[in-house]
Amino acid sequence: MTEEAGKLTDAVTDVLPSVRADLERLVRIPSVSADPAAGPHLNQSAQAVAELLSQAGMPTVDVVSVPGGQPAVLAHRPGPPGAPAVVLYAHHDVQPPGDPADWDTDPFRPAERHGRLYARGAADDKAGIAVHLAALRAHGDDLPVGVTVLVEGEEEIGSPTLAPFLDAYVDRLRADVVVFADATNWTTDVPALTTTLRGGTSVTVEVRTLDHAVHSGLYGGPVPDALTALARLLATLHDAHGDVAVAGLVRGTADPLDLTQAQLRADAGMLDGVQFIGSGGLTARLWAGPALSVIGIDATSVQAASNTLIPAARAKVSLRIAPGDDPVRARRALAEHLRAHAPWGAHVAVHPGPVAAPYAARTGGPAYAAAHAALAQAWGRPALDIGAGGGIPFVTAYTTLVPDAEILITGVEDPDTRAHGANESLHLATFERACLAEALLLGNLAPQG
Repeated sequence: MTEEAGKLTDAVTDVLPSVRADLERLVRIPSVSADPAAGPHLNQSAQAVAELLSQAGMPTVDVVSVPGGQPAVLAHRPGPPGAPAVVLYAHHDVQPPGDPADWDTDPFRPAERHGRLYARGAADDKAGIAVHLAALRAHGDDLPVGVTVLVEGEEEIGSPTLAPFLDAYVDRLRADVVVFADATNWTTDVPALTTTLRGGTSVTVEVRTLDHAVHSGLYGGPVPDALTALARLLATLHDAHGDVAVAGLVRGTADPLDLTQAQLRADAGMLDGVQFIGSGGLTARLWAGPALSVIGIDATSVQAASNTLIPAARAKVSLRIAPGDDPVRARRALAEHLRAHAPWGAHVAVHPGPVAAPYAARTGGPAYAAAHAALAQAWGRPALDIGAGGGIPFVTAYTTLVPDAEILITGVEDPDTRAHGANESLHLATFERACLAEALLLGNLAPQG
């Protein structure tokens, strides 16, 4: 370790207690962007982030938004002459907590257990904000590059006002390197750079068989109900092996690395006896192939059910698409499949959802090398290049506008983080390494000599 790296390591160690405290302050704010009533919380969260960035030495800090959008925080600090410009990205909005009964502790009251910090947003992605704070505080007045920090406020709802936001602020966001601190590591002990992202889209499909509900005893048998018809329709989305049956979707390949079925089963929490679906390598299925999931159904609840044939039912279907595929074309293929497979002449209507394009990073550039060196030094072992099954809307939108920027997708998560689910948590040792890695990265990006 060089003398400079040693000083930076000590500086990160010194700032970690304050960064941890600030992270806990942020996760206490229920900034759920999907909740229409949470507007005051999102404003509070944005103001708290702005205050923390100002205290971390960013001389220009603004809370900004576009009509219809949630508040974002945009901060800037110029670098020394000739230094590269770096954007540090994270988001301060979080997913809804779901049923509080599924959590072991209050989702918005951080709790440490067995080396992990449990709370909604503790990892996704308020820890990303904290990593940026740690790097900025560790460098202090000696920040070696120009830095712009963007903390978005609507990532968890698909960044619906991203296009007008970039139209308004892209000139303040142009950079040589962008660090997206919103991904995962291979394990708690093995760091990773995410180099591919699947894209995504969704549709809501509605099935109708009757113009009104009727008695199941009087009409059941020859008359189909909508929920049974919907179930049969949804079953056509996969073949007997569990592969996606929608025609024309792109399938790619991925480095298998060392992912085993046992590891994936444990990471996902699969129940005994439940089988994997699909064919091909596990990483290819996770990162380089399509995936279809039914993520919601509207129909009569079990509690409210009566012996009635339901006239209408609907479901929301989520589609993940591989790098190289086109999300609009893929969404159209899904809609065509659903209409073509309507059972028993049922009336099928398909309502399209938003799209997010997939992404494949350019690797081999100087920032990529600098990131690998920083991760290896912080973790004490080389980082892996991995893919991610989800997408980050800002990544693909930004690269369209600033195609020459190098994109680095880093993260503080690990396979047991349970982002979006109950008992989301942050592995604290991984968090500390991520803070050190980003501080080292900013140093590595500075002009040498």
